[in-house]
Amino acid sequence: MRLGRRLAGLGLVAAAAFGLAFGAEAQEKKFKIGVIYDYSGPLAGGGSSLHGLGAKIMIDHFIQKGPVEGYTIEAIYADAQSKPEVAINEAVRLIEQEKVDMLLGFFSSAQCVPVAGRVEQLGKFMWITTCISTAVLENRNYKNVFRPQAMGQHFGMTATDMIASYSKEKFGKEPKDLRVAIIHEDGAYGVDVARGNEAGAKKHGLNVVLKEGYAATAPDLSALVTKLRRARPDVILHTGYNPDISLFLRQAREGGLKFGALIGHGAGYGVPEKLREALGKDLVGFFNIDPISIWQTNQAALTPDLPPIVKMVGEAYDKAQPGNQRSPHVGMAASNVYLFLQHVLPRAIKAHGGTSAEALRKAALELDFPEGGTMLGFGVKFAGDGPMAGQNERAAPVVIEYTADSADVVWPKSQAKRAPTLPLPAGNPYTTR
Repeated sequence: MRLGRRLAGLGLVAAAAFGLAFGAEAQEKKFKIGVIYDYSGPLAGGGSSLHGLGAKIMIDHFIQKGPVEGYTIEAIYADAQSKPEVAINEAVRLIEQEKVDMLLGFFSSAQCVPVAGRVEQLGKFMWITTCISTAVLENRNYKNVFRPQAMGQHFGMTATDMIASYSKEKFGKEPKDLRVAIIHEDGAYGVDVARGNEAGAKKHGLNVVLKEGYAATAPDLSALVTKLRRARPDVILHTGYNPDISLFLRQAREGGLKFGALIGHGAGYGVPEKLREALGKDLVGFFNIDPISIWQTNQAALTPDLPPIVKMVGEAYDKAQPGNQRSPHVGMAASNVYLFLQHVLPRAIKAHGGTSAEALRKAALELDFPEGGTMLGFGVKFAGDGPMAGQNERAAPVVIEYTADSADVVWPKSQAKRAPTLPLPAGNPYTTR
């Protein structure tokens, strides 16, 4: 009798211990994110490390909030070192050795193109916060690779839309008489944006007087400057990283190159600290195309949950880099990471049974947000099939103009703070005035 009671008591203790262990195991479910940006090499200073900071700010915010639908978030960070082969190796390592559930990040299109193919082959989910090359997704038919970001050809065409719209008013020329030069680094990113420039120029009938690619690591761009002097462009459309942008502009000034407008397309042109360090006041009047800074969106037009998050990101950035102008790169990554952690991940767990690539895919495809649905101002609807499967069809960039100490949105007119300064202001060493 006593033995029976003793065994029964032991059974209750064992059951209780098993229950506690089971409960602890249930509470310790993890969702592991592999985060890859360039924290060293030339791309780090060109904007990649700032995207990494924006992603970390948002991931840390969600970690501090606590588990997402019972899953604790864990992030493992990796440095692509500004090299495609390192990005591929790190992606494979994170998947096969660290057993991450997904990969997030990626600044360089030259890395995105091969990494996306490898991740899809390994059956994992990839959330691209940054790289814009159309070639990452075009005609690939990927199932598990998603990009909330606008794509490169949108950047290139946005530049020509603005220039054509203001050609007569600002330059006193019909679009067909406006002389345009297209220069670009010759990687996947530069080539893709240049395709958009060409398509936009053709659409508006602009006169393309030069189209030239160059290696982003080139030690000398004086030959390109010479070609531009001979071509006499009114407008230069430039896609580059850093330090190639600084090198080009320094040699352009030394070579006496003059033009009416310079429009950059993200990457190095989206890092005002580096540009101001290299150019000083000469930066005033230059343009950059990027998703709008989250600190310049019309917050009244955003969904109610977003303005407090915008405020949080700004305060976290000010603490991380005191005294620096709030970088659009930081806000861009933060917005795209928030979209995933706030909407895709919990939907996958609740509606699709977990955190598998298939569950995450289904959740991403169900997102349907109108304009104002993200901190970047645009909406969200991913293409589920077709030539651009995985692309956010509602993403769009804007044109900003650098001022003495800040930047203003000048295009499209619906979001513009004011009209663009065209041609370059008097006193700028590059101006034709």
